[in-house]
Amino acid sequence: MSKAPLPSQIKLHKKSRTLELTYGSDSFELTAEYLRVHSPSAEVRGHGIGNGVLQTGKKLVGINELIPSGNYALKIVFDDGHDSGLYTWDCLHDLAYNHDQYWAIYLQKLEDAGESRDGGLIAIGR
Repeated sequence: MSKAPLPSQIKLHKKSRTLELTYGSDSFELTAEYLRVHSPSAEVRGHGIGNGVLQTGKKLVGINELIPSGNYALKIVFDDGHDSGLYTWDCLHDLAYNHDQYWAIYLQKLEDAGESRDGGLIAIGR
């Protein structure tokens, strides 16, 4: 199993609520919302073998702080109080390079559940 490369640059843009990761000539801006709903925490991914919990209403979430965790991960502290996910370098690399696929899956899950990024129920036309 190959290990993902470390980002050559990490920038937190608080105003736009994005985390910029650079890998060589590739640069990715991941929104706080995207990172929050794909948190590697047990709360989001599910404890043990169970399904994770669909995260809703995270459209306006921001990032308060990035805390290095050893040489293998970042702890991201979100402004909604969530701070229990450790984003390993492999996880961040995967989230960056597979953003479009993962985002589409998340949006479909929201739609299937009748939920929205704003947290309210979607009004269905009659």
